[in-house]
Amino acid sequence: MKRSELLLGLLRLPVDALAVTSALLLAYRLREAQVDLIPGVQLLEPATTLPPLGFYVDAFVVPSIGAFLLLAAVLGLYALRSTKSAWREMGNVVIASLLWLVLVVAWFFFVEKQLFYSRILLFHAIFFLVLFSVAGRTTLVLLQRAMLKLGIGVRIVVSVGRHTITSLARRTLERDCRYRYVGHLEDLAGIRRLAHVPVIDLVLQTDPNPDSEETIQLIDFCRSHHIGYGFFPPVFSDVPHQLRIERLGMLPMMRFQPTPLDGWGRIVKRAGDIVVSIALLALLSPLFLLLALGVLLDSGWPVFFISSRVGDFGRRRIPMLKFRSMVCDAEARKQELLHMSHRGDGPLFKVHGDPRVTRFGHFLRRWSLDEWPQLFNVLVGQMSLVGPRPHLPSEVEHYTSVQRRVFAVRPGMTGLAQVMGRSTLPFGEEVKFDLQYVEEWSPLLDLWIMWRTIFAVLKKDGAE
Repeated sequence: MKRSELLLGLLRLPVDALAVTSALLLAYRLREAQVDLIPGVQLLEPATTLPPLGFYVDAFVVPSIGAFLLLAAVLGLYALRSTKSAWREMGNVVIASLLWLVLVVAWFFFVEKQLFYSRILLFHAIFFLVLFSVAGRTTLVLLQRAMLKLGIGVRIVVSVGRHTITSLARRTLERDCRYRYVGHLEDLAGIRRLAHVPVIDLVLQTDPNPDSEETIQLIDFCRSHHIGYGFFPPVFSDVPHQLRIERLGMLPMMRFQPTPLDGWGRIVKRAGDIVVSIALLALLSPLFLLLALGVLLDSGWPVFFISSRVGDFGRRRIPMLKFRSMVCDAEARKQELLHMSHRGDGPLFKVHGDPRVTRFGHFLRRWSLDEWPQLFNVLVGQMSLVGPRPHLPSEVEHYTSVQRRVFAVRPGMTGLAQVMGRSTLPFGEEVKFDLQYVEEWSPLLDLWIMWRTIFAVLKKDGAE
């Protein structure tokens, strides 16, 4: 552990304590002075419920400092050596501030059984708490980077093994100001010859083998000389962000997690699907009636087309709903058009100017209105708002083992591949984007895809 890391890690505690104290005292002073949100407009009444300053400090400010520091510690904000990005650290600071707000409201409501002293004081407090704590952390980050540029706290890294480190690892070590990568060596003897390097902080082995005498000697050397030892996983190197370190009893275990949607991620995504699908179904019900009438007047019954698609994990079939945009015998005529498919790069079947599409169907497809009934599929849990597009069983039969990884999540009404090109993408590129979504899912990514979907539809990107 570098001394600079210890110093900056310890400084986070008084900086956060000062941020909480300053925010709460400033909020108190603003409420006492009846300062409103709108300058020059007097909206607030005199603060009759505001306690004396001494009591406010003892009963609220001091406990709030302890509560905030505890929440920040639970979120890992006081790790002496953190590998998190500065943006993620600031995000956790904001989360700690919001959790502090929830804790304060809950304490006064359930324990004190009364309302807080002042709602506007609490609003000012959370605003200044986020502002001051983020500003304090930002100052520490800038101070650390200035020290690293001077060579203070830089960790010296060397790689060892018969194979060189990957280009991604090399670029990361060379670009990250926290590290100084001095090069690659083939064996332990090379490390012993590094007389020009004063202190090696970390040795990365590229080909660890627990049965190899070389690996055992390298680990013993690092332990004896107080040098950090690490290794790159021999498997799953293409998705390092999905590796998790767990314990099986007392034994450390490295586990591969196919998607972040395991656990709470799946619960959060499902809850969002239910809420949004119910809201959209209620909002769009008049439009559904008009579109159903349009299909009926144009080409008669049935109004809906039910297509059997492959669901999540590739183990079941789901009845995907669509407004019917083709003639009633479209499936029977499919064999006649196989030679016209312009998707020769994969198993998908697409025809430019498909003669089976009805006049009203062209309108539906132009604005992707034929897809809206899939909100019912989302509501019952067969699909999601965002995910890889569901494909036909006949198409999935030709998938490779890599392409079948997209079934790790539920299929969606829209997805990353759709907003990046829709049907104009080659099949290989479509699978690439779907796999990227599966392996890098986050709630923010879902929101971004839904936002981009609006513009993709309006711009006719890839509309068939």
